[in-house]
Amino acid sequence: MSSNLSRKLKTLALICLFTSFCGVIYQLIDEERLNINSVVVGLPLGLAFGILELFLFPKAEKWFRYWSFTGILVFKALLYTAVITFVVIILMLFAGLSEGRQLNELWTALVSPGQLILIGFTLCVYALLVFLLQVNRLLGEGVLWKFVLGKYHQPREEARIFMFLDMNSSTTIAERLGHVRFYALLNELFHEISMPVRQTKAEIYQYVGDEVVLTWEVKDGLENSNCLKTFFMFRDILIKKRDDYLKKFGVVPEFKAGLHFGKVIAAQIGDLKREIVYNGDVLNTTARIRSECNTFKKDCLVSGMLKSRLQENKDFNWERIDMVGLRGKEAEVEIYSVSSN
Repeated sequence: MSSNLSRKLKTLALICLFTSFCGVIYQLIDEERLNINSVVVGLPLGLAFGILELFLFPKAEKWFRYWSFTGILVFKALLYTAVITFVVIILMLFAGLSEGRQLNELWTALVSPGQLILIGFTLCVYALLVFLLQVNRLLGEGVLWKFVLGKYHQPREEARIFMFLDMNSSTTIAERLGHVRFYALLNELFHEISMPVRQTKAEIYQYVGDEVVLTWEVKDGLENSNCLKTFFMFRDILIKKRDDYLKKFGVVPEFKAGLHFGKVIAAQIGDLKREIVYNGDVLNTTARIRSECNTFKKDCLVSGMLKSRLQENKDFNWERIDMVGLRGKEAEVEIYSVSSN
């Protein structure tokens, strides 16, 4: 099972759990009693919402790229409620007619106050779900849960893999395109990286100008060489869309990357604006490794420490560069270049 499918199934399970709980609340308020009917109502609502949001409509996300948060919230909540209500009405009509009930009798039941209240309740539940999913996207995949669970309320030490991904010749490109068009280019590129990030269990830690900082839990980054696959999947996307970028912006964007791993201090900081941050020499070293790409004319450089933890993979070719003295560090760092077959 791919990591992207696994993530979607976990999200679907949480959605179904949430709507089942909402079904319990609805029955307790409406009937002042509790039985299996609450789950019978709540579970299908979550299942239908999850299938629509996670499996059927993801490709339509590009159409919402320039929509406001409120616009997406209102549109999706109304759309999903309308779709589910339409399906339920068709099923109820079909079942009623097959039982020999009259159409006007069925219509009266469909527009009864109880049914209208249920539709309104469904709309509120869907609006809340869309809101939570949108906030999760704004903060970064999984970050919302880290805040909710208080995972980093107290500083903690953990091992992580980091990648600093930087656009080549960004200053020259920015001067040629101007600030507005350069921002549009960056926005396109940062959307392109979403698919590789999701498929390789990466997390987007920060955007810094034209640079993206990615991170993995060590087990996720090492699994199937995910931390390397992210870079080469992203590069392949840019190669396939080379003509599109050349036509639209007059440039062919290329990136370089540096990777390293080690222990960092992870903590939640801030009051008016809260953020989960990582601190440690690992990030500085990764940034320095990335900067050596220009020196050695390589696209992707990896520290010897990380290389030693990665399993042999026939998809990648390795070349030892040297023990390199990095700016700001006393000890030299062993660096390898990696390319894809």
